[in-house]
Amino acid sequence: MDLPTPLLDPPWKRKPAARPSDEEPIIVPGLTPPKDRLIVWRFGERERWAEVRAYGFWRSDEWERAAEEFRDGRMGYEPTRAGFLAQAPDDLARPLLAEWKPQVTWDFHHSLVPIVMRFEIRALDVSFRLAKQNPAGTGPILMPFLSADVARLMADWLYRLKSAQKVARTWFGRHGLAAVPYLVPDALGKRVGPRRGAVKALRIIEGDVVGAARVHGDEAAEAVARLLADAPATTAPVEPPIRPPSLPSWLDVEALPRPVLRDGGELPPEAVRNLLLALTGSPGGRIDVTPVVDGAAEVCEPGSLTAFAWALLEAWQAARLPKGSRFVMSALGRFGDDETVRRLTPLIKEWPGQGAGHPRAVQGLDVLVEIGSDVALTQLNGIALKSRYKGLKGEAERRLLQIAKRRGLTAEQLADRLVPDFGLDADGTLTLDYGPRRFAVGFDEQLKPSLTDEKGKPRKSLPKPGAKDAPELAPAAYRRFAELKKDARSVASGQVARLESAMVMGRTWTKAEFGQFIVGHPLMWHLARRLVWLSGDRAFRLAEDRTFAGLDDDTVEFPDQADVRIAHPVELGDAVAAWSEVFADYEILQPFPQLGRPVHALADGEGENGRLERFEGLTVPTGQVLGLTRTAWRRGAPQDNGVEHWISWHLAPGVTVVIDLNPGIVVGLVDLNPVQTIERVRIGTGPYSEAIENGLADVDPIFVSELLTDLTSLTAS
Repeated sequence: MDLPTPLLDPPWKRKPAARPSDEEPIIVPGLTPPKDRLIVWRFGERERWAEVRAYGFWRSDEWERAAEEFRDGRMGYEPTRAGFLAQAPDDLARPLLAEWKPQVTWDFHHSLVPIVMRFEIRALDVSFRLAKQNPAGTGPILMPFLSADVARLMADWLYRLKSAQKVARTWFGRHGLAAVPYLVPDALGKRVGPRRGAVKALRIIEGDVVGAARVHGDEAAEAVARLLADAPATTAPVEPPIRPPSLPSWLDVEALPRPVLRDGGELPPEAVRNLLLALTGSPGGRIDVTPVVDGAAEVCEPGSLTAFAWALLEAWQAARLPKGSRFVMSALGRFGDDETVRRLTPLIKEWPGQGAGHPRAVQGLDVLVEIGSDVALTQLNGIALKSRYKGLKGEAERRLLQIAKRRGLTAEQLADRLVPDFGLDADGTLTLDYGPRRFAVGFDEQLKPSLTDEKGKPRKSLPKPGAKDAPELAPAAYRRFAELKKDARSVASGQVARLESAMVMGRTWTKAEFGQFIVGHPLMWHLARRLVWLSGDRAFRLAEDRTFAGLDDDTVEFPDQADVRIAHPVELGDAVAAWSEVFADYEILQPFPQLGRPVHALADGEGENGRLERFEGLTVPTGQVLGLTRTAWRRGAPQDNGVEHWISWHLAPGVTVVIDLNPGIVVGLVDLNPVQTIERVRIGTGPYSEAIENGLADVDPIFVSELLTDLTSLTAS
């Protein structure tokens, strides 16, 4: 087989076109830019910035102590320091702002917005420093500022940084001709770097640029006119020379298994190396590596490419996971299969707990998205539901929301579609054929597989294939059951938790969705028939024949446009006891507490002052607090030294219940403070607000019951 040309002659080996020489400079010496530093707000912009909530929360009696912590360095977490400056009394905040020199390389725009809104031009210096450290992420904070140093910085980004093109062009589009006087001295000056950027900026500004330049005199205006007349046809950013890709020193290419060609033989060593080099690049980048990777996929056996990609991961692991090896994940995403997903997912779940493993785990999530099979998306959904690492859980949730949006679905509707059927029969069972004997697989209330033989006798385990079994059927059936147990174990707890959350949050299904994704799904059926459901105010269960049975086993019917939801015991009221008796008679075990779920209500007058005081002052294990996050509770934003001082549940629009904790939960070291004191349980509009009176008055009784159940469970130990 002839190999595709890109595999043997990759694009990075081709000689790049010669770069054009620089233009002859036009110099007008002695010009200086205006010295004024302005902030120019657009209509309504300052009001919108005022709506951005500052990080952190301090009570009125805490400002002096917090200012001291800011000064002596104990308030070390920069978002907390930014939040303090945005909210502290003016006499404390202003001197601290003047001395504040944060070293932040991540996106800091959100934290700076409340500071710029409050202090305006006084916040320019710190905004300028942080924007230089992260042009694309923090650079937008400079949008309202107009000064010589900002104009020079934006011109430099325009000329030199591809990543900051959007920021720079937006800034010049916003300030337009008002920026011209600040650019002209550099555009007509001797310094090469500033001159290149300023000239490029003048050429993209619309309007009478020459007229705006005349503030520097007629000679300068005429020189600018010549610059504009001599403008090249393109205003694309100047690209640096192309550097060919390279492989890391830890990788021994010859030790990797060579992919097998479809017509026999192996991919030649030179082509293997070119494939690896292509994987280090970006599709659609300056060097388009796509033809190289696609060429390998065209001529190689898919299974051998999968093995090649996994061997690359193992080599990376053996080298102790050095940085700068994103191409390893690129290979897995491009060539991985469902078995890759099964092997990679446990690593993704572990990596956040291994030093700087969070970015690596996030790359692993992208691999699952790129593979995109039902198994891959199911594992992604499982991480979003129950990862013990908050950051990884959030990243998985964001990816699922993006996938759902692309498909025109809600996150819950997507989750319905991601539940695998594992090849089960329509009745939710699986037959394992050994030839002379067969075994049936069913599932219990926790989706744990159970086995029976041909006579219906339960078995504890599946026997290994014997001499009398069919040599082709039995080993395959044995492997099938091993994979089923593994896959079901990874799916089960996530689906049980999902249905419990659906009951608490009042999630509904249309009748069609209920029939397709719940009743008609061979796996979800095992859970659904163990619950009581509601359509309108009519309660029912799923009978063995998948019909809807009422409390007296009468058939329940409802119209096609009706919605269906899982009944909460608050809604069932006095009927809970009768339904419990029915389930006991049929020996139905529930996947989570439904009929036996505690029901609570507020005592007379409780919560009217915005507090739930009977839970305050108690000490509880940190592990129990973290256990609340399996449902709707969310851990608070980290404050100084990465300590989370609260946990909250957004019950309804404008109503959030916050549990203030002392000493707080340390991010990444949750065992450091094994016990927490509940200082306050307050009802407010959000985590940063003070308590509000009668905040629970209009909240759904189900949410109130669940809230009190959670709080009672915390204090029961």
